[in-house]
Amino acid sequence: MDWVVLLPPLIAIALALWTRQVFLSLVIGLWVGTTILSGGNVLGGLIYMADVVVGVFSEPSNTKILLFSLLVGGLIALIQVSGGVAAFVQFVQKSGFVQTRRGVELLAWLTGLLVFVESSITSLIVGTLSRPFFDRLKIPREKLAYYCDATSAPVCMLIPLNGWGAFVLGLLLVQGYESTAVSTLLSALVFNFFCFLAILFSLFLAITGWGFGPMRVAEHRALTTGELIRSGSNPMIADEVAGLEPVKPELGRMYDFIIPIGVMIGMIFVGLYFTGEGNLMEGSGSTSVLWAVGAAVLVAFVIYMIPRHGQMLLTPAQTTDYVVKGASGLVGVVALLVLAFALGKVSRDLEMGPYIVSILGEGIWIWSLPALVFVIGCIVSFTLGSSWTTFAILIPLALPLAEGLGISVPLMLGAVLSGGVYGDHASPLSDTSIISSMASACDHVDHVNTQLPYTALIAVLSFLAFLLAGILM
Repeated sequence: MDWVVLLPPLIAIALALWTRQVFLSLVIGLWVGTTILSGGNVLGGLIYMADVVVGVFSEPSNTKILLFSLLVGGLIALIQVSGGVAAFVQFVQKSGFVQTRRGVELLAWLTGLLVFVESSITSLIVGTLSRPFFDRLKIPREKLAYYCDATSAPVCMLIPLNGWGAFVLGLLLVQGYESTAVSTLLSALVFNFFCFLAILFSLFLAITGWGFGPMRVAEHRALTTGELIRSGSNPMIADEVAGLEPVKPELGRMYDFIIPIGVMIGMIFVGLYFTGEGNLMEGSGSTSVLWAVGAAVLVAFVIYMIPRHGQMLLTPAQTTDYVVKGASGLVGVVALLVLAFALGKVSRDLEMGPYIVSILGEGIWIWSLPALVFVIGCIVSFTLGSSWTTFAILIPLALPLAEGLGISVPLMLGAVLSGGVYGDHASPLSDTSIISSMASACDHVDHVNTQLPYTALIAVLSFLAFLLAGILM
């Protein structure tokens, strides 16, 4: 009966995709998991579930991400009512670069490629910057959410000058790679096939306008009816936040948008430097993003009070009200993250990852091991919704196996990294996917449904690449 450990995340994901009721689906999946951990006692499972949800806040990194999400709502509200976003949109429109669908989609892709300091920040900036252009050209929110997702975790893992790189380096150090950790990670990036393909495929879509499956249906809907989101859907940002208009359009300036966003990006590096005690690669990502968005809100608070033509853009009272209003519009995101974190905790307690490894790792050809490790990583990361947890589970298993069987260690590490990022990109339980839905003001289930065929295609191509690499090496 060991297979029952797979039920909680599988039930949650299946119900979410079938019913489109993501909150209820997560609660049911969580209840199933806590019931299993309670020895089949349904009432005991309910009590345990309450303890697990409360326990989410005992983990500092979880709490920081939740606070970050609330402050993001406040920041989005501020830069919209300031008129800064509208002024920036007008400036970019005059440049002529984003007059077409291709230009707008390339803007989203390029922004995600350039902002590689933290996956949540990447999604936020891509969504905030690009959403007005996507809306104007009737490109569906699902497509924007896809770009937010496809250029966040894949880019952060491919350019690991951030917390992602620091985490993997830490795992390598634990495995005894004290003197070769950096070189091993850099060598593995060449074999990070999923990340390469995810980034290149999204660029291909931006240039060609090609598409298929549910995403093509969404694009046809938006183009023919003007509906940017599906009728009856539930965007991850409340309409009263996503649709805020400038309070004093005549006073809004482009720097009202650029300065807070610039401060947020800059503070990521400051946060990583201080939390890493001078080493950016060892800094805390969750702490840094919280500092960054907090600093951005504070700077916006100050510059909006500086008199312009004899009057403030926003009074202190107005600024405070909009921060609170923006944060309240992100309560749904926070609740979803809490449930996702809780389900991840239960899945780890059930030791689901090691179980998957044990049932898939028997009686195989050596040359197929990198491809198999990639598949295992995809399954674990998709069901847990966490690439970092997948890395922590598989790196201690895959690298000694590679050394013992004479398989290229960088190739095996690349397979682990690719499999882990797949789930971060594709899983409805991933915080990166949830924040991508939030940043684009898209229904979360619609975001997952429309991008699943794309991520599945990339996963198949990556699997074939690992098979070929295993044969040749």
